[in-house]
Amino acid sequence: MTENKYCYKYPRPAYSTDAAIFYNSKILLIKRGHYPFEGLWALPGGFMDMDETPEHAASRELEEETGLIIKNLIQFRTYGTIDRDPRHRTITTVFYHQLNDGESNIVQAGDDAAEAQWYDINDLPNLAFDHNLVIKELIEFLG
Repeated sequence: MTENKYCYKYPRPAYSTDAAIFYNSKILLIKRGHYPFEGLWALPGGFMDMDETPEHAASRELEEETGLIIKNLIQFRTYGTIDRDPRHRTITTVFYHQLNDGESNIVQAGDDAAEAQWYDINDLPNLAFDHNLVIKELIEFLG
């Protein structure tokens, strides 16, 4: 009998990715359709599959939750506060992209996103996870 190559003696954190997409002075958010933080807004994102890179996971989750297809996301920063996700220990890497004129900004919620909508970066709702901090730091970084 062969051991499962993904079983270890000690617990491992989960890994997710998030995508911050900007269009003019707006950022794309999704309304969460499930626990945790059901009904709150968040960056599009989710868990990485075993057979994909972080960049691919971010692009895939973005497309599944909003319909946007963006392949050239830029890696920003990794967040790993111990209690950022009430389900378990989750580490996330945030990617970003600034839409240019000519790129589609039409979004439609899908997968586990109840809604997808553009929000003015100066008038954001209360966000799930640590996404208020993530967006604040990303906006400061982009200047």
